[in-house]
Amino acid sequence: MDDVERKVAIRALRAGLDLGMNHIDTAEMYGTEELVGEAIAGRRNEVFVVSKVLPEHASRTGTIAACEKSLKRLSTDRLDCYLLHWRGRFALTDTFAAFEQLVRDGKILSWGVSNFDVSDLEEAWNIAPNFACNQVLYNVAERAVEHAVLPWCEEHGVAIVAYSPFGHGRFPTERTKRGRVLHEIAAAHKATPRQVALAFLLRSKSVFAIPKASNPDHAAENAAAGDLRLTSSEIERIDEVFPRDRDPKELPTL
Repeated sequence: MDDVERKVAIRALRAGLDLGMNHIDTAEMYGTEELVGEAIAGRRNEVFVVSKVLPEHASRTGTIAACEKSLKRLSTDRLDCYLLHWRGRFALTDTFAAFEQLVRDGKILSWGVSNFDVSDLEEAWNIAPNFACNQVLYNVAERAVEHAVLPWCEEHGVAIVAYSPFGHGRFPTERTKRGRVLHEIAAAHKATPRQVALAFLLRSKSVFAIPKASNPDHAAENAAAGDLRLTSSEIERIDEVFPRDRDPKELPTL
C-alpha cells in the first residue's frame, strides 16, 4: 500500500466512525494494525477493535506475546475482542487459557474464534462456553453457514461475524440474472445492490457484517445499508437466485 492508498484508507475508516460504524476488524496477518491505530488515534473510546492471532502463534505464551505486539502496533492498551484466526496445531485449551489470562489482565475485553465449523464450535464450547463470536465467510453467494453453523451460534448466543460480505471481488453484475434481481430490489428502495446484499445478511439479529471500505464513499454506502429493511417477498427473490448449496463437508473459507 503506497502513501496515497494509505491516506485514503485512513479517511475511509474515520468516515465510517463518523457514520456510526464503530466495529473495526484487523489481524496480525493483514499488516494493517498500524494503519488502524493511526485512524483511531484520539477516538479509541468510540471504536470496537478486533484483531486475530495466527494459528502458528496460538500457543499459550505465543498468544499472549502476539497480543502484546498487536496492541503496540494499534497504539492501544486493549482489544475489544481477540480471535483465533483459524485452527492450527496448538490445542484449543492452551489458546483459550491465554485468552482468559489476557481478559484478567485487561488486555482484551472478550474473545472468539474464526472459521470454526460446528464440530470445532462444540469442542470450543466444551472447553470455555463463553466465547463471543465466530467470524466466517458469508455472503449472498456463499451461504454454507446457514446449514448448521448459524443455527448453532444462534442457539448458543454466539454472534456470527460475516467476512467478505460482497464475495471477495465476485459481486454479481447487472448483466447476470442474480445481479439484475439485486439491482431491481435496490431500485425499489433507492439503494444500491451492495446495500441490498448486506441487508440480506443482516436479516438475522445474530449476524454482523464487516464490509471492506476502500474510500469514504464506500464507507457511506455501507453505513446506509443498516437502515434498509427488505420485505419477505424480496428475501424470497434473493433466496431463489442465490440458493443455498448442499451442506459442505468442510466450511468454506478464504
